[in-house]
Amino acid sequence: MSTSTISEEYVSTGSRPSDLRITDVRVANLHGVPFRSSIIRIDTNQGLVGYGEVRDQASASYALVLKSRIVGENPCNLDKVFRKIKQFGHHGRQGGGVSGIEMALMDLAGKAYGVPAYALVGGKFRDTVRCYADTPSLLDPHEMGERLLERKRRGFTMLKMDVGISLLWDVPGTLIAPPGSRDDVSTMHPFTGIQVTPKGVEHLASYVDTVRSIVGYDVALAADHFGHIAIDSCIRIGRALEPFTLAWIEDLIPWQYTDQWRQLTEAVAVPTCTGEDIYLTENFKPLLDAGAIRVVHPDPATSGGIAETKRLGDYAQEKGIAMALHLAASPIATMACVHLAAATENFLALEHHAADVPFWSELVTGLPRPLIQDGFITVPDTPGLGFGEINEELFRQQLDPRDPVFFAETTHWDGETSHDRLWS
Repeated sequence: MSTSTISEEYVSTGSRPSDLRITDVRVANLHGVPFRSSIIRIDTNQGLVGYGEVRDQASASYALVLKSRIVGENPCNLDKVFRKIKQFGHHGRQGGGVSGIEMALMDLAGKAYGVPAYALVGGKFRDTVRCYADTPSLLDPHEMGERLLERKRRGFTMLKMDVGISLLWDVPGTLIAPPGSRDDVSTMHPFTGIQVTPKGVEHLASYVDTVRSIVGYDVALAADHFGHIAIDSCIRIGRALEPFTLAWIEDLIPWQYTDQWRQLTEAVAVPTCTGEDIYLTENFKPLLDAGAIRVVHPDPATSGGIAETKRLGDYAQEKGIAMALHLAASPIATMACVHLAAATENFLALEHHAADVPFWSELVTGLPRPLIQDGFITVPDTPGLGFGEINEELFRQQLDPRDPVFFAETTHWDGETSHDRLWS
């Protein structure tokens, strides 16, 4: 009798794990959940189905190109399959295919063995996961404060808003900017030539001061979307925001510029945070090894899914750095992040970007409604990602009109192949 067979005698299984094989990969393209997302469904020869999610606003093809690489594989061989496909991911939305497939594999393996996904990566440190509500900013700080206060009254103990040059474009004397720069979204921060003046810095500080006076100092408040500005303006803004005890200031500089992040972090007494567009732990290491940030902020739908981001969290912990999770997703990727957060000791909070989507919790069954209660999600002990089924009727209502695919057949991807080996 094999070791695998013996071990399965002592595990509550939902299938015959040793004989489980992937037979198909399909997607459903949704929008408004809160943004555009493709939901992955992996089918198997034993009737088990696993779900994952391509990162918001990414292409479903990033996942479908992997179909021919994983059909016939045993999804319980999580690390083996991940190592086979991880070469097909990259930074930003290009990590969405590998990461979404990994979530679905974790869902399948958990269902096969009858255990929650967090058990597959070492068990849990917590029974509930703290969420923070992201809230796009309004020009009027009083209106913004009231909008955040409404989230606080719902029970959220952490909030995030946008504070940056989007608040300054129409305020005379606050920005020095080359012609056309307002509409330029493709030039990296150090190269735009945009500078924030002392008046602009004062305006942003006054904005945050007003918001803080409304929401109070008994709730954590982070800030994001500062704009494509160079490090000198970032430092001046960061210093001006020090009195307001922000949880962090996020993505002021492209993540690739480790030395500039180190300069910023050393210059301001506000925690610095980045990482949502980085793929794989190895690519976070320069920032972490240099002590260039105070909070690492991966999006598990880019960084590699559950197990890979758990590895990242553990590495960050060794460096004394906390990990928060970036996310703008349906309950499917959210539940993948809940299991990850439960299993990661240095976890801070999970982003929730759908506070204004009334049907969001109803996209899946088998979980509390609302899913987030008093700012927290309870970690389920049910197998896999922990939800029951998808709400097919609601899925169909939310199909993306640009490509309204609902788990249609994908045989045209069956022949996708190349000589994938990375060495000769």
